Amino acid sequence: MRAITVLVLAAVAACGKGSKSAAPPPAAPPAVPTSPAEYTVIIKSTWTKTSHPFEYPSGAHFSGMIGASHNAKYSIFAIGRRPTPGLERLSEEGKHSPLDTEIRTAIDQGNALTLFESGGLKNWKDSMVATLRVDPAHPLVSVVNMIAPSPDWFTGASGVTLAENGAWITRRTVTLYAYDSGGDDGTTYNARDKDTNPKKPTTRAANRHFVINGRVKPVATVTFVRKAS
Repeated sequence: MRAITVLVLAAVAACGKGSKSAAPPPAAPPAVPTSPAEYTVIIKSTWTKTSHPFEYPSGAHFSGMIGASHNAKYSIFAIGRRPTPGLERLSEEGKHSPLDTEIRTAIDQGNALTLFESGGLKNWKDSMVATLRVDPAHPLVSVVNMIAPSPDWFTGASGVTLAENGAWITRRTVTLYAYDSGGDDGTTYNARDKDTNPKKPTTRAANRHFVINGRVKPVATVTFVRKAS
């Protein structure tokens, strides 16, 4: 009887050892493209007196776009984050400096790849156009331009990825909304300068100028079109 008991216990112990599940293998990193690519960037306005009737300003226009291709360690703007000096000046005056210097610093640090920019847009039948380059280490794109006239309102996109399933996408269109950079306390298009100190976090603009019948209305679109290799 003792021998049988020992055999049973040994069998149970063996089963216990065999039932331990092996640790799952580590998840494979997401596939990324293996070569760089070039894109045409096209910004088109949807901000008109018909779509945004409240106090729509005389001389409405966009400043020139400015943007960068980059990695996840850099972005031109983020909701909830205070504006950099470059973003503040872009949103208040439409000037690309010192935002261009901030982007070049990110390039020197390896967090951005290219800076791209264009002239402004006054005729809504036209578009702003620029060219950018991305690579496997810098697959994201951010771009901004001032909504003018305004105290510190701008539109743009932050961290748009152009890579998908291990390849560069052929085309992507993103709807753009208005943002308040947090650098000026003005509340109307033609408000006098009222500098904010300390700076407030950037927010999506949610005033009557951009909210129509309870819905936030976009002001533009940006389309990224891959160039043929």
